Amino acid sequence: MLQTRLLLASSSPYRRELLTRLGLPFTCASPDIDESPALGESPEALAVRLAETKAQALAATHQGHWIIGSDQVAALSDGTLLSKPGTYSKACQQLERSSGQSVSFLTGLALLDAYSGKLQSCCEHFTVHFRELTAREIEAYLHKEEPYNCAGSFKMEGLGITLFRELQGRDPNSLIGLPLIALNNMLIAWGRNPLLEP
Repeated sequence: MLQTRLLLASSSPYRRELLTRLGLPFTCASPDIDESPALGESPEALAVRLAETKAQALAATHQGHWIIGSDQVAALSDGTLLSKPGTYSKACQQLERSSGQSVSFLTGLALLDAYSGKLQSCCEHFTVHFRELTAREIEAYLHKEEPYNCAGSFKMEGLGITLFRELQGRDPNSLIGLPLIALNNMLIAWGRNPLLEP
């Protein structure tokens, strides 16, 4: 039986690398969506809405696919959102604010059957507890990894691990950008088990 093709609605090399771990063939396409939060929207609702919107944005042009959308929102304990900093200065400010604090990473995940319109979605929670960081440590970290395209201003898969005192969550992959445990469960629910495919 011919399996439905998978499409990752992302241009992120981090998400692409994560998805390869499931051993399923897939292609990638980058959706063009407005990622601005709605007035009064919670970080969790924002993450799920963006994941669903990314998948839906590609449905018309990829009707023979199951489309995977994912998006991440990082928030300080006071609810302040941490975006992708873009510059050294903004990244420095974010890490200074995160020092000694807990940051919640909310990763929205959506799996859309573009043909039928069926949709599964969820939000994966992961909490990062930062060490008390010195100005010298922050400067050294940013110069070594330049994580300016990463929410929260760090790369979990690199030296970012040195910034933390504790991690709490079900799936560390969600911190990088794609919750593989939740995605695997969604695929199995629709009859595709990565362990049982040829």
